Amino acid sequence: MTDSTVHAQAESSRFQAWMMAIRPKTLPAGAVPVVVGTAFAAADGKFLPAAAIIALLCALGIQVATNFINEIYDFRKGADTAERLGPTRTVATGLISEKNMVAVSVILLLAVFLLGLYLVYLAGWPILLIGLLSMFFAWAYTGGPYPIAYSGLGDFFVFVFFGLVAVGGTYYVQAGGVSFPVLTAAVAPGIFSVNILLVNNIRDIDTDRKVGKMTLPARIGGGNARWLYLGLTVVAYFVPVWVWMTGYSIWCMLAWLSIPLAIGQVRALFRSEGRALNEVLAGTGKVMTLHGALFAIGLLVPTFSAL
Repeated sequence: MTDSTVHAQAESSRFQAWMMAIRPKTLPAGAVPVVVGTAFAAADGKFLPAAAIIALLCALGIQVATNFINEIYDFRKGADTAERLGPTRTVATGLISEKNMVAVSVILLLAVFLLGLYLVYLAGWPILLIGLLSMFFAWAYTGGPYPIAYSGLGDFFVFVFFGLVAVGGTYYVQAGGVSFPVLTAAVAPGIFSVNILLVNNIRDIDTDRKVGKMTLPARIGGGNARWLYLGLTVVAYFVPVWVWMTGYSIWCMLAWLSIPLAIGQVRALFRSEGRALNEVLAGTGKVMTLHGALFAIGLLVPTFSAL
């Protein structure tokens, strides 16, 4: 084996390790709210392309940074053990050193902050506050003396930041304000983000309880958490109805075309245990993506028709 081949294999392994740490299957939680908020801005004639792109980059940056920090602190607290049923955690297995993960997390958050200054320039101090709080909770989710993820409050914070804040903030930087229909629409991506987290934590109930990581499913049990997932999914599909009733296009109901996929994931959740739930987690991300994309297209149909 030549030196170039060895080097290429090493580079490939490093790339794969960082991709695992990024957790691509969770990224819809960062992207979909920005797409929905931007679609509302465009429907209202407020679309700002540069602001939308930077908002998307910042949202994804916060999502990935949260995942990286989660690896660091779950490793320190002993939550990522060999018994874990989820995807490989790179710090716990030594694929990425804790030192490197800390350094990259800091650099990523700094980059998000610098990018976000453009949004602050456009929309003022409310966006600065949102950005600083988002970065703080990216750390506080699993870091600090009272980590949110270990208290059972993670689902609430995920709903707020990946729903209300992300959709409302994206709209705000383009329109200069926010409306009740926009915040109503934010409920759907918030719910799907919570559902992604619920599946993740249902899978890890046994190992989480052993290390004192009392997530919501660890507290209420896997059965109740599954029923919560179902109930939240139903609520998410009433969001397009409400938005339509507030004066937006009936084309918002395109989101209902994703119902068969959602039903499939609910069924799979009730039938699955252990590692099989990894597929349900990925499937929930697909439901979120399809629902959000169809909903956004529905909002934009009148705009396209007017061209």
